[in-house]
Amino acid sequence: LLRRVRDYAQMRGDGRIDEGVADAALDLLEVDRQGFDTLDRKLLTAIIERFDGGPVGIDSLAATLGEERGTLEDVTEPFLIQQGFLVRTARGRMVTRASYLHLGLKPPERAAATLPLFEDPR
Repeated sequence: LLRRVRDYAQMRGDGRIDEGVADAALDLLEVDRQGFDTLDRKLLTAIIERFDGGPVGIDSLAATLGEERGTLEDVTEPFLIQQGFLVRTARGRMVTRASYLHLGLKPPERAAATLPLFEDPR
């Protein structure tokens, strides 16, 4: 992502990256303020709209999005999980409340809360 912003700065400006250049480049790349690209938003939207927020299996999700399972598991999911927008359960992937809010949707009462990455040792 940084390389793409740098390339944008070199092609459209004087090569320096400031806030304006970064914003313009990220807008062009369709990356939002949370750092989500089009595929991230499509994944969250698909889970919410087609699978009622989850749980949904990775193969069903890959087929729905027309993406490879490996791409979703290795590229898309880790960031969404790390940021607290997606959780993996034994039954499948589920969006969290944060996903609904980020997409401008009202979360249902049953929406998964953001879960910690690690158990509290206490």
